[in-house]
Parts: sequence; C-alpha cells; structure tokens
Amino acid sequence: MALIKSISGIRGTIGGRTGEGLTPLDVVKFAAAYGQWIQKRHPENRSVVIGRDGRLSGEMVSKLVSATLQGLGLNVIDLGLSTTPTVELAVTGEQAAGGIILTASHNPIQWNALKLLNEKGEFISEEDGAEVLALAESEMFDFADVRKLGSYRTDNTWLQKHIDAILALPLVDKEAIAARKFKLIVDAVNSTGGIIVPMLLEALGVETIHRLHCEPTGQFAHNPEPLPENLRDIIAEIKKNEYDLGIVVDPDVDRLALICEDGSPFGEEYTLVAVADYVLKNRSKDLKPGNTVSNLSSTVALRDVTQKYGGKHSASAVGEVNVVEMMKEVDAAIGGEGNGGIIYPDLHLGRDALVGIALFLTHLAKFGKSASILRRTYPNYYISKNKIELTPDINVDAVLDRIKTKYAKNPINTIDGVKIEFDKEWVHLRKSNTEPIIRIYSESDTLSTADYLANKIISDIKEVIADKR
Repeated sequence: MALIKSISGIRGTIGGRTGEGLTPLDVVKFAAAYGQWIQKRHPENRSVVIGRDGRLSGEMVSKLVSATLQGLGLNVIDLGLSTTPTVELAVTGEQAAGGIILTASHNPIQWNALKLLNEKGEFISEEDGAEVLALAESEMFDFADVRKLGSYRTDNTWLQKHIDAILALPLVDKEAIAARKFKLIVDAVNSTGGIIVPMLLEALGVETIHRLHCEPTGQFAHNPEPLPENLRDIIAEIKKNEYDLGIVVDPDVDRLALICEDGSPFGEEYTLVAVADYVLKNRSKDLKPGNTVSNLSSTVALRDVTQKYGGKHSASAVGEVNVVEMMKEVDAAIGGEGNGGIIYPDLHLGRDALVGIALFLTHLAKFGKSASILRRTYPNYYISKNKIELTPDINVDAVLDRIKTKYAKNPINTIDGVKIEFDKEWVHLRKSNTEPIIRIYSESDTLSTADYLANKIISDIKEVIADKR
C-alpha cells in the first residue's frame, strides 16, 4: 500500500492501514486540512467545486470529501463525473474559493488522489501546499456548529459549458473540421473521457466516431498512462480499419496522445509541438510572435518551432504549477509538458486534452494531408527515459552536485535537478520527491545517441556512489 503526501495534494492506494494507504480517515483528514486552508484564505467565500474521474473508488471518496467540507461549513458544488480541466474551469465560472479533483490521473486502478486548486482554478503553490500539509499534520480542525453546516448541490452542466468555451475560441474552426469528414477512433480507458471526448467531437462536426473503452465504469481496459506500449488495442483497430486519427486520453483528460492513420504514434512529446505550431502560425499572421513554455524534460522541438515564428521558448521546472507560473512571467501564447499536456491560456491555465483535440483537429483539417505527413514536418528528436534506483542512505543531492562538477564546462541548468547541454543533445537528472530514485532523461536526433548519453550518465552516477563508499 502507498500514501504520498505532496504539496499538490495527497494520493495513494485505496485500503490498508491509516497513514499507509488512502483510507477514509486519510481522505477526511486532508479534505479537512484543505477546507480549513480555504476558510483562512477566503473567509467570505464558502464555495468549493469538486469533481471526479471514473475510478471505482471515486464515488466513495467524493462522498467523504463532500461531507467533510460541509462539516466545516463550506458549500459544495459537485460536478460528479468530470475532468480535471472541467473542474478548473468551473472554479472560476462558479466564482468559488477553490476546488478538489478526485483523480490519480494516469496511475493504475487501485490509486486515487485529492488534487487541490486555488480560486483561479490552478493547482495550489508550493507554499500553499506546505501550509495544507502542516494543517493536516496538526489535525487542529474547527468544524461548524450544526446550524452552520455547509450546503451541497450537484451541477451536471459543466461538461457542456467546457465544450461551448472551446467552440468559442477563434482558433477552433468547426467548419474546417466538418469539411474534412474525419473518421476518428477514441480510447478513453473507461473513464470520464468516454463521456466528454465524443461530445466534443460531435460538436466539432466529426463525421464518424468509433468509441473504444469509452464506458466510464472505472474498469481500466489497459494501463491508463497513454504511452505507446499501453495502446495496443487502438493501434490494432486503426491498422484493421481506415481511420484518420486515433485519440487517447488519460482518466482525468488532461493528457492527450494521438495515433496516426497508419497506426504509428504521433508521439506524446509532439502533441504540444503540433498544437503550438498551429497557434504560433496564426499569431504570426497578425505580426504578434508568441512565446512558449515547457518543462526541462520536454523536447527541444518546441523551441525550434517557437523560434521559427520569432518567439522565445522558456523551460521551467517539472510540474504543471511551475509551467503555469513561467507562462505568466513570459506571457506565453501556449505551453505545457511533453507528456501530452497542453496549456492554452486563452481558455484557462491548466493542462487540457479537450482544447488540445480541438486545436489539433483544426490544424490537421487545414493542413489537408494525413497525420503521419504532418508529423514528418517537425524536427525529429528522440528522448530516452531512464531511472536509477538508490538505497535510502545515499545523499541524492550530493550525487547530483558531483555530476554537476564533472560537467562544469558544459552549459548547466539547476532550477530542477541538473540539466546538462551538449552540442545537439541534453541530459536532465532530477531526484524523485517520493522515493530514492534519480530520473535520467536525455534527448538527441537519434535514439541510439540519446540512449548512449543516458547510459554514460548512469555510469557516472554509479562511479560517484562507489567513490563515496
């Protein structure tokens, strides 16, 4: 069993002993801590939006969270089966003090989580997250008198409101999409994407929509992380039949993966690259170069596309909250992460697979050729993703410092671990916040070179560890 307390919320496996898994007592404790934090931050605003993905444990966790917030005197607006970006939009749309998304994102079926939002519908900051964790640790909760309990209401209108907001975006061209008479297949891993993605595609005028794993039962048909090795069903279906594109979302619909008409993955790193290309191209027509942001572990192809249109690309620390903060600083036109997470600030500042789908389909429709040909128009880079497991007694920070010294002659970025730049390649090392692991990502224009660089750094790390012993 596992329970992981972080600044962005709490996640864990359902069941087990208190403090070892995500038990009902743990859910109540952390919901109460968040509610207490909301009351301190917004004493005059008592509304909190909640929503959940399709997980088996979702309804149980939702009831516990709702009752706890009501017990503190807060008014709950429950969207029910929803998505992470929909809840984010609803927080501002309802002028609420905050929101909680009940989802473990791409984690397997036994996991669930409380993801915490501020009044802007954005993930809470590191400082605010630390305050919530401290409140949970203290368990000094002040529940409401019986006459001042909070209210509870459901609202099932926000999925449609989310779609309407996407359709209203100037760069979403429903007519162009409808004219292409697309034949699409959707894999929503039996979560809430199975409800809203077909709704969106119908609203965009897509002619044929084949639903694969779109019943929101919570019985995930495969590992829910939308990586090529987990998408054999949709790839096989595309190869058997004629589809223009395969669309895959994770359980809470904030990550988007695409499969080309020939069954080849478009590449999760390139979801953002393609959508950014379309957005920046249209800004450049108005002589307004657009800036972009992605995290340090994302492909430099986004930098290349950004520079083509006269904009500036910036790299943030890993994590959505860090990407969003840097997007605000540089006034980015678009940003996100290389895991298929698109953040389009003209809609809201959060990863949103739905707006990604609408913008990508508009781009593909106007491109006029197949998805695989579109993919070949972008610079080709390959990322090798590795990790090295360490014993708990090893000082990971000291190991990273030694690596930084070893490569001191190279350009180095230390805002999040150590990123080393080479002539045409980079390697990014960062420690896990939850386990004794160093993650090693490397990128080059060939996979063999990316793998070689990663293995070279892994060898260096092992050498540093051996020296210390």
